[in-house]
Amino acid sequence: MGKIIAFSNQKGGVGKTTTCVNVAAYTAAAGKKVLLVDIDPQGNATTGLGFEKSAIKKSVYGVIINDEPAKDNILSTAVENLDILPANIDLAGAEVELVLKKNREQVMKNAFAEIKGKYDYIFIDCPPSLGLLTVNALVCANAVIIPIQSEFYAMEGLSQLINTINLVKKHFNRELELEGVVLTMYDSRALISRQIAEEIKRFFKNKVFEIVIPRNIRLSEAPSHGKPILLHDPKSNGARAYQALTEEFLRREEKENK
Repeated sequence: MGKIIAFSNQKGGVGKTTTCVNVAAYTAAAGKKVLLVDIDPQGNATTGLGFEKSAIKKSVYGVIINDEPAKDNILSTAVENLDILPANIDLAGAEVELVLKKNREQVMKNAFAEIKGKYDYIFIDCPPSLGLLTVNALVCANAVIIPIQSEFYAMEGLSQLINTINLVKKHFNRELELEGVVLTMYDSRALISRQIAEEIKRFFKNKVFEIVIPRNIRLSEAPSHGKPILLHDPKSNGARAYQALTEEFLRREEKENK
């Protein structure tokens, strides 16, 4: 059965989607069968993999609101072994519509049951909020990865996210675990980056990935070209960082599964 990992942080602009897209791409490049599920109404993971949201007719919205089979809404990407369940503009209203559904916290879990065994990993790019879409992702996930930027407000709101994870674990999903924390937008020259990194490591201890993601212009450019960094500029510092992060992630997975 595939492992489902939610990439979540209710604070926007922390590199959540960039991390989800690029870890998914490098995991696929390592030979794993990967599905990226875009449940962020902004749809940045969808456009970041080369799809135009306004042109997409089949999407994750149809799966979670209209009970369409997930397999009928999945698209192949330019990266071998990487598929996407995309978001389109319809997803903007899904948060409200979910309120009216029976067992509303478990809609996504039920929808993904049929496809879970077809992938090694399913990565979910969550919205920058702790609403019903994010709760659904946490209910169906095995683990959570939290990208955190190396800036002053990094820890703001984190206790709320951890509390939500613990509540979901207690009431809906006992196997949910914190997979790890990724430090993003790191500037080794800035004292504040080093101080925030130390504070995060004190708080999360061995859950923090050793590899940090630097600020890198090529990483910022890649989504506008509809490509993950491994296709846009595989020799850039950002690409090397995400490749190394993915290798660390896969080593952790291998060790855990022994």
